Amino acid sequence: MTAPREVAEAFSRHRFRDVYPVLAPDVVWTAVGSRRTVGRDAVVGLCEQTLAALAGTRVEFTRFVLVADGDAAACDVVARYTDPGGTSVVASCDVYEFRDGALAVITSYDVELETPG
Repeated sequence: MTAPREVAEAFSRHRFRDVYPVLAPDVVWTAVGSRRTVGRDAVVGLCEQTLAALAGTRVEFTRFVLVADGDAAACDVVARYTDPGGTSVVASCDVYEFRDGALAVITSYDVELETPG
């Protein structure tokens, strides 16, 4: 998997392990307003923490729009997360920038939405 579209879809659908081989050594992942993670090992570590936190959680994507052109891609996503503690709905937009075929920059915008009912 090397096409920006495929990489963006995998990452935004939490299939992080599919993306590890194409992370640039100096990749930067910015969650706007909360954190900036620098370097392949740090990004992989954060992805693994996220996967552990999602264990036992049902994830349903109610919106998934992906656009890609050249060395960039973006995903507009709404996901419903359900676990024994309840349900949350998160809207997000992830912007991916590639350099020499490697994923070099990830910028994520996230907001928790009101859960209906």
